[in-house]
Amino acid sequence: MHMDKKTVQKVANLARLNLSEKQENELEQQLSKILGFVEQLSEVDTDNVEPLASVVDIELPLRKDEINDGGYADKILKNAPEQAEGYFVIGKVVE
Repeated sequence: MHMDKKTVQKVANLARLNLSEKQENELEQQLSKILGFVEQLSEVDTDNVEPLASVVDIELPLRKDEINDGGYADKILKNAPEQAEGYFVIGKVVE
């Protein structure tokens, strides 16, 4: 599969990246290679392969769930340049 320059520019814009012409060309080539590899993976016959989440067949012990606030809120808020009512105050991040 080939990634075109327009799609690279759209992805860069969504990621808030300002790319030079050279970087766009490099990214276009890299993404095309990645998509080509993914296409190869889709051709692999996995009909007789059972799904698995781990290659090691072990179970980890679970701890009892306990509800608490962690006890670190005051320490963490000391690092905030500005805070209000127990929360960090930041500038607008979504346009």
